[in-house]
Amino acid sequence: MSTPDELDALAGLLGSRTATITPNAISAAIVAELRERLARIGYRRYALLDRGSYEYLDDALDAGRARALFGDAIGPVRALRLGPGDYLLAHHDHLHDHRQVELVLDVSAAAVPGAEVHYRRRGQLFHRAPSQPGALSTVERDGAVTCHHTYVSRRYPAAEIVRLVARRQPGR
Repeated sequence: MSTPDELDALAGLLGSRTATITPNAISAAIVAELRERLARIGYRRYALLDRGSYEYLDDALDAGRARALFGDAIGPVRALRLGPGDYLLAHHDHLHDHRQVELVLDVSAAAVPGAEVHYRRRGQLFHRAPSQPGALSTVERDGAVTCHHTYVSRRYPAAEIVRLVARRQPGR
C-alpha cells in the first residue's frame, strides 16, 4: 500500500492530478470580507432531509469577483452555509456527463473538526477536503464522481461552515 507522500510523488511524475488542496489560497482579510458580504445578501434554507439541510445562495458573486477568485471560464458561484446538524448528501449532488473542475473555497471564520467535503469515484472516497478557512480545493469531476458535505456535529454549537462552490471546464 502506498503512502500519501508516495502517491503525491507519483502524481507529480505523471504530470496529472485529479484533486488538490491549496492552503491559504486567500488571506484571512478576504475570507472575512467574503463571509460578511454573503451574510448581508442573505441565504435561503434548503431542508429536504433525505438530501440535505443547509443554507445556500445562488449567484453569490458577480462575474468580476468570481474571475478574481477562481480565474476565467467560471460559471455561477454558489455559496453554502452549514451550521450544527447540517449536511449535504451525495445523492443530492448534480452529476454531469462531461468533465469539469470543481473549486471549493472555504471562507469559514474557523475550522470545524469533521466538517469535510468528500468526493467519491464510483463509491470509493478519493478526496477529502477538511474545514480549513482560506483553503481552495480543486477536483476534476465527471459522471462517476459524487460529492457530499459531511454532517456538522452539534458538539460545536457555534460552528458555521461557509464555502463558495464554482465549476469550470478543463483546459479553460
